[in-house]
Amino acid sequence: MMLEKTVEYIKEQTGDFKPEIGIILGSGLGELADEFCSKAIPYSEIPGFEASTVSGHKGRLVFAEISGKKVVMMQGRFHFYEGHSIQKVVYPVKVMKKLGVETLIVTNAAGGVNPDFKPADLMIITDHINYMGANPLIGANDDSMGERFPDMSEVYTPKYVELIKNIAGRLGVDVKEGVYMALSGPSYETPAEVRMARIIGADAVGMSTVPEAVTASWAGMKVIGLSCICNSAAGVSTVGLSHADVIQAANQAKDKFKKLVKEIIKEL
Repeated sequence: MMLEKTVEYIKEQTGDFKPEIGIILGSGLGELADEFCSKAIPYSEIPGFEASTVSGHKGRLVFAEISGKKVVMMQGRFHFYEGHSIQKVVYPVKVMKKLGVETLIVTNAAGGVNPDFKPADLMIITDHINYMGANPLIGANDDSMGERFPDMSEVYTPKYVELIKNIAGRLGVDVKEGVYMALSGPSYETPAEVRMARIIGADAVGMSTVPEAVTASWAGMKVIGLSCICNSAAGVSTVGLSHADVIQAANQAKDKFKKLVKEIIKEL
C-alpha cells in the first residue's frame, strides 16, 4: 500500500523523530520552515507525493523542533487546480496522521470578502464552506483512520480558537475571525461570486485548506485554520488581482504570523 511505503520512507529519513504537530504553510508563508528546519525532504523524493508547481511553495517536507514540540511542516501544498485529484491533495494529511500528528495547523493566503478586512490581516478560521465541487472523503473509506460519515460540526477545534485569540491579545497581534470559503480556482472569483460568498456567510475566499481540514477532522486530528488576508476579493476592491500581490501581502504579514504560530505551538 502506497501510504505505508510513504510513511516507511519518511521514517527511514528521520529516525525516531515523531511529530505531534503538523503545519501546512500557504503561499508566501514558508519562511517559518526555513527558520527552524533540522531535516528537509523534497516532495520529489517522497514516494506518493507530487511536485509543487506554485510560486511561493518550495515543495519540501520539513522536520523541526519548535518551543520543545516536534513539528512537521509542508513548505508548500498540493492544490486541486494544479490537476491533482482531491485524494492526492489530502494525501500528506493522511501521512501526517500515520506519523503521529495529533494537531494540524492549516494556513493559507485568502481574499477578503468581509469589507472590514484589509491586506496583511490574519483571520482565525472558525468554519468553512466547501464550494470546490469535490470532497476528499469520496471513495472507499479507510475505517482504521475515520468513519464513513464523519461529523463536521466542529472541524476547527473551538478551544483552540479561544486559545489563539488569547495569545494574539497578549502578543498585541490583531486577529480577525470568520468563515473561509474554498473554490476550485485557479481563476480568481468574479465580483458576482464574491457577492454570493458574502450572502451565504463567507468572510474570506481561497483555493485550498478545506480538503485538508476535512480529512484531518475525519482522521480524529484537532484542526487550527489561519488565513492571511492578502487582497480584497473582486468587487470588494476596484483593484485588479494578481498572485504577485498575494505574495507581497503575505510578506508583510509574515513576522506577526511567525510570532503567533510559534506561541500557538508553545501552548498546544
